[in-house]
Amino acid sequence: MYLPIGGQEWIIILIAIVIILIWGPSKLPSLARGMGEAIREFRKAASGVEEEVKRTEKKEEIDQKIIEMARSLGISTEGKTKEQILDEINKRLDELKK
Repeated sequence: MYLPIGGQEWIIILIAIVIILIWGPSKLPSLARGMGEAIREFRKAASGVEEEVKRTEKKEEIDQKIIEMARSLGISTEGKTKEQILDEINKRLDELKK
């Protein structure tokens, strides 16, 4: 039975042979462990970036809802900080309760 080996398989085999010749078979477990740790750290960093993006999107959504609420109460939002807008919303709601 003939099993053809393509170009990519030869490259992988060649890399494995070079690694064994350079570091020796006794170092392979520590190299694999180091590679595993590097991959784990990369995934951890990538998930951290994804969480930050989600937090930013959630914050922008909340800010937009605050602006919509202020406008529905007739409060101008131009040139004001979020805290100033929230203060005015609270004042307007207090006035409406009375």
